[in-house]
Amino acid sequence: MYRAIAANKRNTVFIIIIFLIIIGLIGWLASWLFNSWAILIIVMVVAVLYALIQYFSASGQAVAASGAVEIQKSDNPRLWNAVENLSITTGTPMPKVYIINDPAPNAFATGRDPQHAVVAATTGLLDIMDDRELQGVMAHEMGHVRNYDIRVSMIVFGLTVAIGLIADILLRISIFGGFAGGNRNNNNGGGGGGNPVLLIIGIVALVLAPIMASLVQLAVSRQREYLADATSAITTRDPEELISALQKLEQYGRPMRKQNTSMAHLWISSPLKPTFMSRLFSTHPPIEQRIARLQKMGSQF
Repeated sequence: MYRAIAANKRNTVFIIIIFLIIIGLIGWLASWLFNSWAILIIVMVVAVLYALIQYFSASGQAVAASGAVEIQKSDNPRLWNAVENLSITTGTPMPKVYIINDPAPNAFATGRDPQHAVVAATTGLLDIMDDRELQGVMAHEMGHVRNYDIRVSMIVFGLTVAIGLIADILLRISIFGGFAGGNRNNNNGGGGGGNPVLLIIGIVALVLAPIMASLVQLAVSRQREYLADATSAITTRDPEELISALQKLEQYGRPMRKQNTSMAHLWISSPLKPTFMSRLFSTHPPIEQRIARLQKMGSQF
């Protein structure tokens, strides 16, 4: 487990480098198309600043977007005790505990590190899970905290949004004014203004950049779901707890009332209405695959 946490920390640096390369390519492409290398500097600065802002504020945004309400032990002793017992067992700082008034069974964890973590569960989850299953779910969420998945998720989320925002701005400028006006009189000044084919390639690249970033985000999120499942099984020494919980999530799962695609990767199961696109770009691996992995782990205990 310690090796997995160390690997996650190393992967965080690797992921940041990948996203910065994508952002740098966007900036370089825009600088070449508009014949102004100042754009590259501006793009990099904006992206890094936005990612830093998201790093410190995204957890609060996620809580607000979900409609979660912070509780104390007296408000819901069952949920509080489940989280507190896992916190004591694993030596993890006690996170803030929230409840979301929503019949859809779900839960999530967020925060930038274990000292600033949040775990939340819906009323729908509390209604259908027995104590063992609730412990399995909360061990999964605490696994995200212990493995620093919450930090990786915040950084990846911030950089993904930054890439989409920057690409969208540059794309709008290129279509509605930048290429038509700024490059028209600059055919001999470098850049792509004198070649319509190159301009089209540039636009296509700007469209593809956010998609590439989203695919990286999906790959990161899916692997961390598997790791959190494994962490839950190791913590409780009983994979059947989470297996049973996942089976109920598959059976009774429904879309959340407040759906937010930007935080879909935080939940234990997808909170979105199932569509072809949502399945194609799902931030979660199929539940049956997660159950199969847990059953394999159970045979090794």
